[in-house]
Amino acid sequence: MGDLDISGYRYSDADLNDSHAFLLPAVLRVLDDLDLPPNRRRMFELGCGNGSVARELTQRGWDVTGVAPSAEGIVQARERYPQMTLETGSAYDDLVGKYGHFPVVLSLEVVEHVYAPRHYARTVFELLAAGGTAIVSTPFHCYWKNLALALSGRMDAHFTALWDNGYIKFWSMATLGVLLREAGFVDVRFERVGRVPVLAKSMVAVARKP
Repeated sequence: MGDLDISGYRYSDADLNDSHAFLLPAVLRVLDDLDLPPNRRRMFELGCGNGSVARELTQRGWDVTGVAPSAEGIVQARERYPQMTLETGSAYDDLVGKYGHFPVVLSLEVVEHVYAPRHYARTVFELLAAGGTAIVSTPFHCYWKNLALALSGRMDAHFTALWDNGYIKFWSMATLGVLLREAGFVDVRFERVGRVPVLAKSMVAVARKP
């Protein structure tokens, strides 16, 4: 991606944020359903941010390796969780060459920030071992939610056009499903989380690498 700077996402601490209150339970349900033996509970977190989610999952028996483009986030993560493998990096790097393959790849609230989503999806796919599972979340969009935002006068606040390094793409279940299937994923399914389903805050896609 040349000299493109994607490192501007800011973190002031290494704590969980409000979105994790509805994202983490969904992630834990997926992981419980996988029922992997302890020696296969290895996960790569693409977009680990400040390391807070990786820490939560580590406490639940997962071996988590993660990268994030935010140097500030990784500084916070290393100061709070020095024992974890969390480094600066992004979907545009050769992550497989450096870290190998994993049974699970987790990427929460990242795909809406990437300039090249097909490259991102390909990286998620390549990081997975055969038969592995990807868990990808992003803010949920559909006609009825967008209509409610417009009628309530909250459209500008939601789409955050003035947020540097903010949202670039706005995904529906249909468009994110196309992206994942194009990358080679199968058995793509979705769960809407936060609020009632039609006004969900985010959606969690679960997909399998054949």
